[in-house]
Amino acid sequence: MSVENDEEAAAAQRRRGRWWRPALIAIALVAVPLTLINASWLAPRPPGRLIVVANRGIAIPFDHQGIDDRACTARRIKPPGDNDYIENTLPSIYKAGRFGADAVEVQVHPTRDGRMVVFHDWTLDCRTDGHGPVREHSLAELKKLDVGYGYTADGGKTFPLRGRGIGGMPTVEELLREVPTMRIVFAFKSRDPADADALAAAFRRAGVAIDDKYGFFGDPRLLARMKLLAPGGWTFSADTASACLGDYLKLGWSGYVPPSCRNTTIVVPLNYRWMLWGWPYRFFARMAKAKTRILIYGDYRNGGVVPLERPEQYEQVPADFHGWLWVDDFYNMGPALRR
Repeated sequence: MSVENDEEAAAAQRRRGRWWRPALIAIALVAVPLTLINASWLAPRPPGRLIVVANRGIAIPFDHQGIDDRACTARRIKPPGDNDYIENTLPSIYKAGRFGADAVEVQVHPTRDGRMVVFHDWTLDCRTDGHGPVREHSLAELKKLDVGYGYTADGGKTFPLRGRGIGGMPTVEELLREVPTMRIVFAFKSRDPADADALAAAFRRAGVAIDDKYGFFGDPRLLARMKLLAPGGWTFSADTASACLGDYLKLGWSGYVPPSCRNTTIVVPLNYRWMLWGWPYRFFARMAKAKTRILIYGDYRNGGVVPLERPEQYEQVPADFHGWLWVDDFYNMGPALRR
């Protein structure tokens, strides 16, 4: 290679060096303040306390693989062993509190005669010896059913809970009286705003005022009616929670909390926590200032969020988290949390 070629190569290398130096400086000028804006270690630790939610009370876990809205989860349970509690029943909910739950989430339906009952499915066919939608039956009819009838861990060869849940579908009034100090999140199964009136009436019959100890989840139109009837409670929907999360992922890098994340509820799946700007304590501080409640779940999968279901997931929850922690399989997860 000639001297001229060597000099040209050296000059080209110097030009490349001159090009990259300003680019690196520009990147540093952006990265350093961005890092400081979202530095978790610079944020104060949040006040308050952890609120642990037992999803459906004590419930026998089931296989979530490939599940959809039409699946009969009672036919997918794992062998119950010494856990023979039937979800969404009074013994199940009471036991969850004894195991350390601060709150429970339950699903509710109106009856044909205007009462409100606690039951997971839209129809009776999967879990009980009844048939058809819950709302098409009277309370007296529902009280005759066996809510443990359909549970099987071996494809229908045996039904270990059959006969143990006769008369076990509770009314909302029974629930409120059974656990008067427990926080309760009510999930509406329908989109009918009239269901809000039925639930508010159940509170009145029980003589219980609706304050921020009680939360309500469901369709936005139904929740708007619930908020009008019970302004002391709090509400959230999948739409509002996902809107907040999506907007924060786009804009939170700047420290800005978008309007969709103010005075609302945000749902955080632990397997996506790394995407949240300022996680964990800067994020917590921003949501607290915006008066937004934080709900932590386990994983986002199959188009939805799944509560924590394995004890090792507790290690992913920040030690000073003082929001709502959604937990499944509380029979095993409750003692693991205490440890």
